[in-house]
Amino acid sequence: MSESILSEVNDGIQIITLNRPEKKNPITQAMYLQITEALKAADADKQVRVVMIRGAGGVFSAGNDMKDFSSAPTGEQTVLDSPAAQMMLAWIGLQKPIVAAVAGFAIGIGATCLLHCDSVIAGRGTRFQFPFTSLGLVPEFGSTLTLVNGGGKVKASHYLLTGDPFDAQVAQDIGMVSLVCDDDEVEALALKTCLRIASLSPASVKATKALINTSAYQQNMIGVFTEEMVMFRRGRESAEHREAVAAFMEKRPADFSQFG
Repeated sequence: MSESILSEVNDGIQIITLNRPEKKNPITQAMYLQITEALKAADADKQVRVVMIRGAGGVFSAGNDMKDFSSAPTGEQTVLDSPAAQMMLAWIGLQKPIVAAVAGFAIGIGATCLLHCDSVIAGRGTRFQFPFTSLGLVPEFGSTLTLVNGGGKVKASHYLLTGDPFDAQVAQDIGMVSLVCDDDEVEALALKTCLRIASLSPASVKATKALINTSAYQQNMIGVFTEEMVMFRRGRESAEHREAVAAFMEKRPADFSQFG
């Protein structure tokens, strides 16, 4: 692990920390690979009963590191070869439960990854956002299915189409968050949840998660996941995305008026 991703095992809990607090924990391509490695290590380690994901500095993640993201190649052999897709496949396929401790911001991939956790503890002050349409992209990693299933078409459409930010109570209403608590209680409650799971029958916990992950819904989600990534790659190669990235770097609003 690099200093950007920290990983430690205590009391049967593998704690993975996004550790770039000075920039609100944006994720680089290298970090995706490191998280994938940590998740696979957790699955292989018999001492690990549950994985806890958190961000350093009171912030979960502001999403992709845009400078790194904009320079990343798009020519992988398949849409599932990218570092981000490999991380999400390892995340979704993990046999052990994942608990997220979420505070500050959960934006982009920092929000979509939560849809594949087994418990999400969020502070009341957390702000969530799916900013994909403002970047000339489409939502990712099954979110167009999971959000509709969790919150209904109208609510899901609103936040996916507009990219408007929303709070922890809305996130709970649309099925992204398990429990909402005071901001200063997030990590303690997430750790308590992890310890509770770690104290239970490991065979029963693993079997229960396996049943959830082999459901018809979950299999359908993987199909949607793949379709989204095809369109996501197409978006990354578009002039609209280039305009969005240029606007982000220049700290100005993107101008999509020239596109039909």
